[in-house]
Amino acid sequence: MQIGFHGAARTVTGSRYLLSLDHYRLLVDCGLFQGGFEMHQRNWRPTPFRPSSVNDVVFTHAHIDHTGYFPRFAGDGFTGRALATPPTKALLGVLLPDSGGLQEEEARWANKKGFSRHQPAKALYTEDDAMRSLQLLHRLEFDQETPLHKGLKVKLHRAGHILGAAFAEIRYRDGDAGWKTVVFSGDLGRRGVPILQDPAPLPACDVLVCESTYGDRLHEPTDPKEQLRRELEDAFRRGGFTVIPAFAVGRTQEVLYHLFELFEEGRLPKVPVYVDSPMANSVVELYCRYRSEHDVEMNELEEASGSPLQTPYFTVVRKRDESKKLNFERGPGIVISASGMATGGRVLHHLLHRLRDERNTVLFVGYQAEGTLGRRLLEGETDVTIMGEGLAVKAAVRQIPALSAHADANELIAWMKTAPAPPKTVYLTHGEPAAQDAFAERLRSELGLKVHVPEPDDVVEV
Repeated sequence: MQIGFHGAARTVTGSRYLLSLDHYRLLVDCGLFQGGFEMHQRNWRPTPFRPSSVNDVVFTHAHIDHTGYFPRFAGDGFTGRALATPPTKALLGVLLPDSGGLQEEEARWANKKGFSRHQPAKALYTEDDAMRSLQLLHRLEFDQETPLHKGLKVKLHRAGHILGAAFAEIRYRDGDAGWKTVVFSGDLGRRGVPILQDPAPLPACDVLVCESTYGDRLHEPTDPKEQLRRELEDAFRRGGFTVIPAFAVGRTQEVLYHLFELFEEGRLPKVPVYVDSPMANSVVELYCRYRSEHDVEMNELEEASGSPLQTPYFTVVRKRDESKKLNFERGPGIVISASGMATGGRVLHHLLHRLRDERNTVLFVGYQAEGTLGRRLLEGETDVTIMGEGLAVKAAVRQIPALSAHADANELIAWMKTAPAPPKTVYLTHGEPAAQDAFAERLRSELGLKVHVPEPDDVVEV
């Protein structure tokens, strides 16, 4: 079997892995590249393989850097099955149309303001394109081995990270050598975080394709809820508004969970909290619906006092006019809005209006990829351009690394050690070069593993 690394190679976005066995082709994930101009342009390049030649697509989870290219892929000729866990399938019914709508909106804004390098600016795909692609989605239950081809079977295991997230165990017949196993980690979550069950153990495998987002660092050992309390307490003292760019799936729900507990415990004043993301609000409803995915603590809390994600403490903002009115709200207060890396969505409008005021705070709660506005703000840029408008950054910019949904280097190694035997070969993807190289060296020196770091569009025989 061959594996082609056509995304998330030497970068953290655009996950796409093509498996070829005899005449069968399986694509694991179909994500968008996110970041600066060069990353954005990758989405417009044709894939190195014809979409119509792919039989099936398997999604590890719903985040756009793993799924957001799919409407374009379907529009370019893919007509096979797209397989996902039931929660992921439900999330994609929200995320993909939202992604198409945002791209249409951004193209309209670029044409109105005249800041696009292309005239006229166009959307990679539309909301209607995304809706049509949803017709190809099929459910794949957790822990159920499913034949996709006469010589290939797939089983999805819980990965934590976000609702419905999985890592994929793929068994394939390797001629006279019998059956072999390759595992794709997707994005591996952390143990002991609120709401969701912990990642399942790694099964025995010949090949592991593993993410390495935090391959060169460790999360702070401090309690993320306590970090959130300290940062918000400091922000409230300045009297301004706190803008929290948060992924609509995962980070928004965890932040709401911690805020609920802090308000209930009386450890933070009950300031107004606005959840300004129609998608995030729909996702909250899905998190509440799929109680089978919740951990013990979340289920106990729901039985005792209802969902901590839907309370009078939080105001849902649905309409665009309601979102615009938040620009005139005086602090202290909190607005949580997508996208988490400030690459698009309503959060850009909030940053445009709030970054100029030193009383305000921008609080990042997730990973910021290289080239994104979030990364540039964290690195201290004092002059940025948002939606074609330049502005000076005067607001405080903070981050809570402990709220990351990605396992760090030690946690990835601990997960690998849950396997009955070490994988024979490891390929590191979904990480920046420095993180990948550092993690590869650790795996070689500490575990004695055979490790490769593929370059974009590398194809290997396994």
